[in-house]
Amino acid sequence: MILTNKKSVNAGPSFGTGKAHSKRWYVALVRMHHEKKVSEYLDKMGIENFIPLQQEMHQWSDRRKLIESVLLPMMVFVHADPKERVEVLSLSTVSRYMVMRGESNPAVIPDEQMARFRFMLDYSKEAVCMSSSPLARGEQVRVIKGPLSGLSANSSVLTVRVRLLSV
Repeated sequence: MILTNKKSVNAGPSFGTGKAHSKRWYVALVRMHHEKKVSEYLDKMGIENFIPLQQEMHQWSDRRKLIESVLLPMMVFVHADPKERVEVLSLSTVSRYMVMRGESNPAVIPDEQMARFRFMLDYSKEAVCMSSSPLARGEQVRVIKGPLSGLSANSSVLTVRVRLLSV
Protein backbone atom coordinates (compact mmCIF):
# COMPACT_ATOMS: atom_id res chain seq x y z
CA MET A 1 0.00 0.00 0.00
CA ILE A 2 1.37 3.40 -0.97
CA LEU A 3 0.75 6.46 1.15
CA THR A 4 1.01 10.06 0.04
CA ASN A 5 1.24 13.31 1.94
CA LYS A 6 -1.73 13.93 4.20
CA LYS A 7 -2.90 16.87 2.16
CA SER A 8 -4.41 16.12 -1.23
CA VAL A 9 -2.34 17.46 -4.08
CA ASN A 10 -3.69 17.57 -7.62
CA ALA A 11 -1.03 16.33 -10.02
CA GLY A 12 -3.03 17.47 -13.05
CA PRO A 13 -3.21 20.92 -14.60
CA SER A 14 -5.20 23.58 -12.76
CA PHE A 15 -7.55 25.92 -14.58
CA GLY A 16 -9.03 29.26 -13.64
CA THR A 17 -6.04 31.42 -12.66
CA GLY A 18 -3.00 32.42 -14.66
CA LYS A 19 -0.78 31.70 -11.65
CA ALA A 20 -1.65 27.98 -11.66
CA HIS A 21 -0.44 27.64 -15.24
CA SER A 22 3.09 28.76 -14.33
CA LYS A 23 3.47 25.96 -11.76
CA ARG A 24 5.50 22.95 -12.82
CA TRP A 25 6.71 19.76 -11.16
CA TYR A 26 10.41 19.56 -10.26
CA VAL A 27 12.50 17.08 -8.29
CA ALA A 28 14.31 18.68 -5.36
CA LEU A 29 17.34 16.73 -4.15
CA VAL A 30 17.54 16.74 -0.37
CA ARG A 31 19.83 15.51 2.38
CA MET A 32 19.59 11.78 3.19
CA HIS A 33 16.66 10.96 5.54
CA HIS A 34 15.29 14.55 5.39
CA GLU A 35 12.51 13.99 2.84
CA LYS A 36 9.63 14.11 5.34
CA LYS A 37 11.07 17.12 7.16
CA VAL A 38 11.49 19.04 3.88
CA SER A 39 7.90 18.17 3.00
CA GLU A 40 6.72 19.58 6.35
CA TYR A 41 8.66 22.82 5.76
CA LEU A 42 7.24 23.13 2.25
CA ASP A 43 3.71 22.60 3.60
CA LYS A 44 4.29 25.44 6.09
CA MET A 45 5.56 27.64 3.24
CA GLY A 46 2.40 26.83 1.24
CA ILE A 47 4.32 25.05 -1.54
CA GLU A 48 2.75 21.90 -3.00
CA ASN A 49 4.91 18.80 -2.75
CA PHE A 50 4.74 15.03 -2.96
CA ILE A 51 6.81 12.23 -1.46
CA PRO A 52 6.04 8.67 -2.52
CA LEU A 53 5.80 6.66 0.72
CA GLN A 54 4.91 3.04 1.32
CA GLN A 55 4.24 0.98 4.41
CA GLU A 56 6.61 -1.88 5.17
CA MET A 57 6.71 -4.36 8.02
CA HIS A 58 10.13 -4.33 9.70
CA GLN A 59 11.29 -7.19 11.87
CA TRP A 60 13.71 -6.73 14.74
CA SER A 61 14.86 -9.40 17.17
CA ASP A 62 12.30 -8.32 19.77
CA ARG A 63 9.42 -6.82 17.76
CA ARG A 64 7.74 -6.13 14.43
CA LYS A 65 6.61 -2.68 13.37
CA LEU A 66 4.79 -1.19 10.39
CA ILE A 67 6.79 1.81 9.17
CA GLU A 68 6.48 4.34 6.36
CA SER A 69 9.48 4.29 4.07
CA VAL A 70 10.40 6.73 1.32
CA LEU A 71 10.27 5.09 -2.09
CA LEU A 72 12.71 7.49 -3.77
CA PRO A 73 15.41 8.44 -1.23
CA MET A 74 16.71 12.01 -1.26
CA MET A 75 13.95 13.24 -3.62
CA VAL A 76 10.94 15.47 -3.03
CA PHE A 77 8.61 16.37 -5.90
CA VAL A 78 7.79 20.09 -5.83
CA HIS A 79 4.94 21.81 -7.71
CA ALA A 80 6.12 25.40 -7.88
CA ASP A 81 6.15 28.60 -9.87
CA PRO A 82 9.52 30.31 -10.57
CA LYS A 83 9.41 32.34 -7.33
CA GLU A 84 8.55 29.31 -5.17
CA ARG A 85 11.23 27.27 -6.93
CA VAL A 86 13.86 29.71 -5.61
CA GLU A 87 12.31 29.67 -2.12
CA VAL A 88 12.67 25.88 -1.94
CA LEU A 89 16.44 26.24 -2.38
CA SER A 90 16.53 28.47 0.71
CA LEU A 91 16.03 25.38 2.90
CA SER A 92 19.39 24.16 4.19
CA THR A 93 18.44 20.51 3.60
CA VAL A 94 17.71 21.06 -0.11
CA SER A 95 20.86 20.94 -2.21
CA ARG A 96 19.59 21.50 -5.76
CA TYR A 97 17.07 20.44 -8.41
CA MET A 98 17.52 17.41 -10.61
CA VAL A 99 18.73 18.28 -14.11
CA MET A 100 18.95 16.26 -17.31
CA ARG A 101 22.46 15.19 -18.32
CA GLY A 102 24.19 17.95 -20.26
CA GLU A 103 21.66 20.61 -19.26
CA SER A 104 21.75 23.34 -16.62
CA ASN A 105 18.05 24.07 -16.07
CA PRO A 106 16.00 21.95 -13.64
CA ALA A 107 14.17 19.06 -15.29
CA VAL A 108 10.42 19.65 -15.56
CA ILE A 109 8.14 16.68 -14.90
CA PRO A 110 5.04 16.95 -17.13
CA ASP A 111 1.73 17.13 -15.22
CA GLU A 112 0.44 14.07 -17.07
CA GLN A 113 3.55 12.09 -16.09
CA MET A 114 3.08 12.99 -12.40
CA ALA A 115 -0.58 12.02 -12.58
CA ARG A 116 0.36 8.61 -14.04
CA PHE A 117 3.09 8.10 -11.44
CA ARG A 118 0.71 8.89 -8.58
CA PHE A 119 -1.99 6.68 -10.13
CA MET A 120 0.47 3.80 -10.32
CA LEU A 121 1.45 4.26 -6.67
CA ASP A 122 -2.12 4.64 -5.45
CA TYR A 123 -3.37 1.47 -7.14
CA SER A 124 -0.43 -0.85 -6.57
CA LYS A 125 -1.40 -3.67 -4.20
CA GLU A 126 2.17 -4.89 -3.80
CA ALA A 127 5.26 -3.04 -2.60
CA VAL A 128 6.80 -0.95 -5.35
CA CYS A 129 10.43 -1.68 -6.24
CA MET A 130 12.56 0.65 -8.32
CA SER A 131 14.88 -0.78 -10.95
CA SER A 132 18.32 0.73 -11.47
CA SER A 133 18.82 -0.65 -14.98
CA PRO A 134 19.05 2.15 -17.55
CA LEU A 135 16.08 2.84 -19.79
CA ALA A 136 16.48 4.99 -22.89
CA ARG A 137 14.28 8.09 -23.19
CA GLY A 138 11.17 7.27 -25.23
CA GLU A 139 11.67 3.50 -24.95
CA GLN A 140 8.44 1.45 -24.95
CA VAL A 141 7.84 -0.40 -21.68
CA ARG A 142 5.11 -2.76 -20.46
CA VAL A 143 3.99 -3.64 -16.93
CA ILE A 144 4.31 -7.40 -16.54
CA LYS A 145 2.94 -7.98 -13.03
CA GLY A 146 0.30 -6.53 -10.72
CA PRO A 147 -3.01 -4.73 -11.22
CA LEU A 148 -1.59 -2.62 -14.08
CA SER A 149 -0.39 -5.73 -15.94
CA GLY A 150 -0.43 -5.21 -19.71
CA LEU A 151 -0.25 -1.40 -19.50
CA SER A 152 2.24 -0.01 -22.05
CA ALA A 153 3.82 3.44 -22.09
CA ASN A 154 6.84 5.43 -23.26
CA SER A 155 9.59 6.25 -20.79
CA SER A 156 10.40 9.96 -20.52
CA VAL A 157 11.90 12.52 -18.11
CA LEU A 158 10.68 10.64 -15.06
CA THR A 159 11.50 6.96 -15.45
CA VAL A 160 9.45 5.08 -12.91
CA ARG A 161 9.31 1.32 -13.25
CA VAL A 162 7.41 -1.33 -11.36
CA ARG A 163 8.57 -4.69 -12.63
CA LEU A 164 8.74 -3.43 -16.21
CA LEU A 165 9.94 -5.32 -19.21
CA SER A 166 11.35 -3.69 -22.34
CA VAL A 167 9.07 -4.29 -25.32
